[in-house]
Amino acid sequence: MRRGSCTHQLLSPAPRPSRCSYGAELGKDVNMESHVFEVWAPTPDTVRVSVDGTVHPMTKSSQGWWTAEVPAADGARYGFLIDDDDAVIPDPRSPRQPDGVHAASALHTLDTDVWTDESWTGRRLPGSVIYELHIGTFTAEGTFDAAAAKLDHLVDLGVTFVEIMPVNGFNGTHNWGYDGVLWYTVHEGYGGPDGLQRLVNACHARGIGVVLDVVYNHLGPSGNYLEKFGPYMSQGANSWGQTVNVAEEHSDPVRRYIIENALRWLSDFHVDALRLDAVHALADNRAVHILEQLAIETERLSAHVRRPLSLIAESDLNDPKLISPRAAGGYGLDAQWDDDIHHAIHAAVSGEKQGYYADFGHLETLATTLRRGFFHAGTYSSFRGRVHGKPIDVRTIRGSSLVAYTTTHDQVGNRAIGDRPGFYLDGGQLAIKAALVLTSPYTPMLFMGEEWNASSPFQFFTSHPEPELGKATAEGRKSEFASHGWDSDDIPDPQDVATYDRSKLIWDEVSDDEHARVLDCYRSLIALRRDRIEITDPWLDHIGVDYDEDKGWISVNRAGVRLVCNLSPDPVTVPFGGVPLLWWDAPTQDETASTTTVPGHSFVVLD
Repeated sequence: MRRGSCTHQLLSPAPRPSRCSYGAELGKDVNMESHVFEVWAPTPDTVRVSVDGTVHPMTKSSQGWWTAEVPAADGARYGFLIDDDDAVIPDPRSPRQPDGVHAASALHTLDTDVWTDESWTGRRLPGSVIYELHIGTFTAEGTFDAAAAKLDHLVDLGVTFVEIMPVNGFNGTHNWGYDGVLWYTVHEGYGGPDGLQRLVNACHARGIGVVLDVVYNHLGPSGNYLEKFGPYMSQGANSWGQTVNVAEEHSDPVRRYIIENALRWLSDFHVDALRLDAVHALADNRAVHILEQLAIETERLSAHVRRPLSLIAESDLNDPKLISPRAAGGYGLDAQWDDDIHHAIHAAVSGEKQGYYADFGHLETLATTLRRGFFHAGTYSSFRGRVHGKPIDVRTIRGSSLVAYTTTHDQVGNRAIGDRPGFYLDGGQLAIKAALVLTSPYTPMLFMGEEWNASSPFQFFTSHPEPELGKATAEGRKSEFASHGWDSDDIPDPQDVATYDRSKLIWDEVSDDEHARVLDCYRSLIALRRDRIEITDPWLDHIGVDYDEDKGWISVNRAGVRLVCNLSPDPVTVPFGGVPLLWWDAPTQDETASTTTVPGHSFVVLD
C-alpha cells in the first residue's frame, strides 16, 4: 500500500499523514497499487474522490480529514467532489496539474534516481550574491530547461544563488507568479515539477544555490477552491485580496498547510532557501508567529539533510524582529529584503523624489542607510504619514542579514511602463548603483539583465482566461497610473501577450559594446567582492561613510578598501588617495597620491 506521498511526521509530528511527497525522499515504494487520498475539509457534509473517472466514498475523521484508500498508479488523475456537487475540483495539495488549475490533479512523485547533487553541501547567505529571475521571461523559451542552459553566464558573472520568482500553479499561461492558487504544484508551462528538479540539479552542479519565491499571504483571483473545503481563508483582506487564516479559529491545519508546503520545496526539490513574499500581510497575532514556527522547523530539517537552509522575508515593516535570533525574542529568519537601501541609492543617483522616494535623495540619507541598514528606524515617513520602523542593533545583527539591490521585479515592473534604470540613467550612474550594492556589507541581489543593462523592459503581465477578470485587471492598471499623471494610452495592457513577449531578455545584445562594458563592470565588482575580506565583512559598525552634499560625492570605507562615487556630472576631487583597483572612468591623482579626481558619473575603488 502506498500511503500518501510522504511521512512528514518524521520531520514535524502532526495528527495525520501529510499529502506532500517526502515519501519518495525517504524511500517509499511508489509502484505499489494502493494510494491513500486525503484532504482536510471540515466544512462539507460529504466528500468523495474521483480517481481516473471512478468516484469513491471517503471517511471523515474527528479532525476534519477525509480519507479513502484506492488503487491508483503514479500519474492517475483525481479530484474531490463536495456534497452533492458533481464537479471534480483539484486537491489543495496537488503535486501536479497537467491541464491547469481548474482541472483534475495528477499523482506525481519525483524520481529520486534523477538527482545528481549527492555531493552538494549547500551555501550560506553571508558572502553570497543572489540573482533574481522570472522563468517565463529569462529566456525566449520561458522554461526551466532553457534557464538551465544560461547558468554558465551566471557562473561567469560570479552569482552564487538564483532566486526564482513563484512557479506554483496559477490560472493562465503566464504571469509574475503571485496569483498562485495551488501552492504544492509547479506550473506546467515552465516544465512542471520534473523541470524544476532538473533546474535545481543543474544549479547545484555549477555550485549555485536555489532560492524559491513563495507566497503565503493571499491567493490568486481564479482557481482558488479552498473555501469549499474549509476555513482556509480569514475574514480580513490585504492589498491583494482575502487573507489566509493563520491565526483565527481552525487555523492549526492551515498553518500546517503552509509550513508543509515550505518544507516540501526544501526537502523534495532540494531548494536551498525560500523568499517569503510580503510577510507583513500575514495576519498572525498568535503567541508563536507562523514565521517563527517556520524558522524552527526549517532549522530542524536543515540538521536532518545536513546542509544550510535559509529563509528570506520580504517585509516593509523595517522591523529587526524578523532577523533577530529567537534567543533575543526574534523570529530567527536568516535575512530580509531592504527597500530602504534601494530607495536611498536610487533616489540619490536618479533624483526621483515622487511617492515613497520623498524622504530619500540626499547623500546624508544615503550615508545613514548604508551605515544602519534602515533609514526609517523610528523616524517619520512622509509617504506613510507616521513614524515607521525600528533601529537595528548593529552589534548583534549582521549586515548580511539584509538583502540589498539596485532594482527588483517590483522596482521595475511596478513602474508604469516597466522601464529599467538604464532607460533613464547613463552607464556611469548604473555603475555607481552597482558599486554601492556590491561593495556593501549587505547580501547583494541582482535582477535578471541588469548586469548588462538589458534593453527589454519588465512589465506587469497577466493571462487571465476569464474575459471579465482580464478586463478588470487591465482597466485597474491604467486607472492606477492615470491617477499619478500618466497617459493611460502609455500603460501596457497586462493581458496583451505582446506585454509578456517584450519583457523577455534579449540575450543577443549581451556582447554589444555598451552592454558588454556594463557586464564587465558587474563581473569585476563581484570578483573584487569575492577577493577582499574587507568587502564581505558583514558587521555594520565596521563601515565608515563620508560625503559632500554640495559637490555630490560619497565615500564608503571598508577597512581601507574605499569606494568613492561621484554622483555629479562634473569631475570632483576627493581628499582620499590609494591605489585604484577598479573604476568606471579612469581617475587621476596628484603627485603625492593623497587626493583623487573622479570623473563625472563614475566611481573608483581605492586600496
